[in-house]
Amino acid sequence: MTFAINAVYFAVAVLFILGLKAMSSPVTARRGIAWAGIGMVLATIATFVIPDAKGSGPLLFHSDKLINLVLIVVAIIIGGGVAAYLGKVVKMTDMPQMVAIYNGMGGGAAALIAAVEFSGGNVVGVIPTTLAVAGSFIGSIAFSGSVIAFLKLQGIMKKAIALPQQNLINIALALVTLGLGIWIVVAGANPYALVLFFILSLLLGVFITSPIGGADMPVVISLLNAFTGLAVGFEGYVLGNPALIIAGIVVGASGTLLTQLMAKAMNRPIVGVLFRPITGEAQAGAAIEGSMKEVSAMDAAAMMRYAQSVIIIPGYGMAVAGAQHKVYEMVKLLEEEGVTVKFAIHPVAGRMPGHMNVLLAEAGVPYDQIFDLDEINSEFPQADVAVVIGANDVVNPAARTDKASPIYGMPILDADKAQQCIVIKRGKGAGYSGIENQLFYAENTSMLYGSAQQAIGDVITQLKTLI
Repeated sequence: MTFAINAVYFAVAVLFILGLKAMSSPVTARRGIAWAGIGMVLATIATFVIPDAKGSGPLLFHSDKLINLVLIVVAIIIGGGVAAYLGKVVKMTDMPQMVAIYNGMGGGAAALIAAVEFSGGNVVGVIPTTLAVAGSFIGSIAFSGSVIAFLKLQGIMKKAIALPQQNLINIALALVTLGLGIWIVVAGANPYALVLFFILSLLLGVFITSPIGGADMPVVISLLNAFTGLAVGFEGYVLGNPALIIAGIVVGASGTLLTQLMAKAMNRPIVGVLFRPITGEAQAGAAIEGSMKEVSAMDAAAMMRYAQSVIIIPGYGMAVAGAQHKVYEMVKLLEEEGVTVKFAIHPVAGRMPGHMNVLLAEAGVPYDQIFDLDEINSEFPQADVAVVIGANDVVNPAARTDKASPIYGMPILDADKAQQCIVIKRGKGAGYSGIENQLFYAENTSMLYGSAQQAIGDVITQLKTLI
């Protein structure tokens, strides 16, 4: 029986790794999700046939474990049913907060597993106790931090909240919590110490995430995802469960790498994201000369219709308006008239990693028409028109020139270097960094005001009159 279970766990590990590899490309992402899902089903089934600690047979055939068995089945039915329903009804614009809360559930589950193991006296030895404490600490932070991320993305928590001396408070709270964790490892799992440890860990997750604004949110979601993976891996060791260890290591490692890549894309160290977050409050910056010049839908349509090359830069404004289908409808009209159209995606566009790619894929945009920053930046000087749809900070030239700007040094898409630039935006407000965008005042930039859905619809109407 043990050999068969280990063989299943090996197959699960292979499926997880192959699934993650396939998810690295939009072309194979669906296949990767299916493989990882099959692996998770196999790992869950294996749970029912794991022999108990005495080796007297699998859980499935133990009458004295019937209550546990029923609870497991009920939990699977409830959790699976809720997930299946939400997966079908959730809007693509709400996907970031769904990812955040699901990720938090993983961290919370890892912390709860440790709590149950501690309460049952099943954690024995320095190494298992240390890993259980570490998993509880990281998992609790991932859970409460992800809940705050969800509230921000859902618009329930409308602005960043920072306490006076926030960094000192976070450091002090972390040190106290870690000290308490060390005491638990050395002196044993006192119930009162455990409760206090979990409360402080949860508070730390709240305090770390609350000051962080929308501009840093993709990096934070990725970091919390890595935390969840680590917590699951640690608890897998405590339980002696290879599937949890492997899944945790894979998620933790991939989440860590993704976090580093995204932080690099913003030219911001992870420490800077955590201790010097972009809160979204108004920021002082260099004075901007010039004025914003409004353009009509007809003029915008004419610029694109008679161009040879158009580059479209989607941002969160496109997601909020749900305008990706309209955008692709416009693109197809332009391509029918011989215009070459490409999409430029900044690594941190939107509110989660790959947010814009997911939206464009849903609209049916071919994968070979979508390019990342490094691939397409050199093409902007040759582009006739760059169209910015609801993006802000990722195209702000202040990142190159204004050392006082919170986004200074962040690589941006060079929309300002195109011959003409059209910015579709609801109004004249600043982006999530809280600073004015120099691009909007440039001589070659025109502003088309309105929601992306409405503005693109008007452009489509005018394009049809020009064809």
